[in-house]
Amino acid sequence: MPLSEYEQRVLDQLEQDLGQDASLHRAMNRGPRTPVRVIGAAAGVLIGLGIVLVGVMAEIPLVGVAGFAVMSGVALWAILSPRKSSAPATKGAGAGGTGASSPKPRKDFMQRMEERFDRRREQGEL
Repeated sequence: MPLSEYEQRVLDQLEQDLGQDASLHRAMNRGPRTPVRVIGAAAGVLIGLGIVLVGVMAEIPLVGVAGFAVMSGVALWAILSPRKSSAPATKGAGAGGTGASSPKPRKDFMQRMEERFDRRREQGEL
């Protein structure tokens, strides 16, 4: 079902607002976390869990609380760590001879979604 004119205007406005949000742009361009940090975090959480279990088995609440603090601290360290950018900023990229350039410009997310929707509608999948 096609969008009404009002819905289309609202969607266009939302697209523009999202495109101008610098913090969203930075968050979406971040790459995955490094494997070293993920493995370190998993090991730290397991060590903290072990400390909690030792505290429970020895019936020493302070040790259990310390183990929980270790688990929480390591998990926060892994989650809140800065990530590498997946791609450098391409704004202002001029006629530099380094690197391969793509033959066609990259389409933004909404254009790709619209094309998928149109293809599905034409094929009768909707």
